[in-house]
Amino acid sequence: MEQIITKKVTFKVFRFNPDNDVLPYYREYKLDVSQEDVVLDILNKIKWEHSGSLSYRRSCRHGICGSCAVKVNNKGVLACKERMFDLIDIFGTEMTIDPLSKERAVKDLVIDKEDFWKKYDSVQPYLVADVDAHPEKENIITPKEADQLLEADYCIQCGACYYSCPAVEVNPEYIGPAAMAKAYRFNGDIRDTAKVDRLETVSQMGSGVWDCVKCFECAEVCPKEVNPIEKITKLHLQTFEEGVAENNVATRHAVGFKRSIAKHGILDEGDLVLYSEGVCGMPQHLPEAWNMFKNGKLPMPWALPKSKNLDEIKKLVKISSTAKF
Repeated sequence: MEQIITKKVTFKVFRFNPDNDVLPYYREYKLDVSQEDVVLDILNKIKWEHSGSLSYRRSCRHGICGSCAVKVNNKGVLACKERMFDLIDIFGTEMTIDPLSKERAVKDLVIDKEDFWKKYDSVQPYLVADVDAHPEKENIITPKEADQLLEADYCIQCGACYYSCPAVEVNPEYIGPAAMAKAYRFNGDIRDTAKVDRLETVSQMGSGVWDCVKCFECAEVCPKEVNPIEKITKLHLQTFEEGVAENNVATRHAVGFKRSIAKHGILDEGDLVLYSEGVCGMPQHLPEAWNMFKNGKLPMPWALPKSKNLDEIKKLVKISSTAKF
């Protein structure tokens, strides 16, 4: 009979009952964790054996409903999928379990996801098409056309990416990676007719794709490996392809980046700022520019080197550009 390995782990669990507590607090539990346990097993053990009042969401236990997402040591996880021994390898034997958003805690690990669903709904997260109400055959697509979705349809709306996104943390208007991934899921579907409408929604300055900070946190925490930042990048390109992109700082930054690479084979950061923000936008960046110059990271324009493989880079830029900037 195979021996079950266990490890003693100390858990600090976020507790808050608005009926009794003025402020949230943490309660400590010391448990034996086996190699078979996932985070949900630990939450169940705490509720069933130590504190019956602990509240958290759970449903399918198969990683498809998205209900049980929480944070362990500030890492967004799907409780029914994340193995405890994997987390022990990362964090050791002391762990803090928090709701996805402490500010939105309703009771213990249960949060109010109204902001998430409101933004999710804003991108028309459904197929818009002129389809016969009583079709004689299925409106199907080929495997090749399905591959264009890049598995964006795997999203289970757990919210782990959204509540781990630093852009959401500092900008309440930002739509967030889950909604962006869902927008791409239907924009990538050849049967859909609302592509331009969605792009107009997600391309707004202050709330859309241009406000992503490219931290890759959404890709790191996604339990279904949807890779939302890949979809955000695809939406960037679609705004140009469909003529939705407006002439603003964000789009000029994208154009200027391509322009610099095609010209030098490397990024000319000084010219990029000038191209994106114009002469009037340059003064605010002077402190950073001076620090970069002192550290040898910002050469003078006439001293900027060119890549030894510039001809090949130009060819790559040309053949990889699928949209007119």
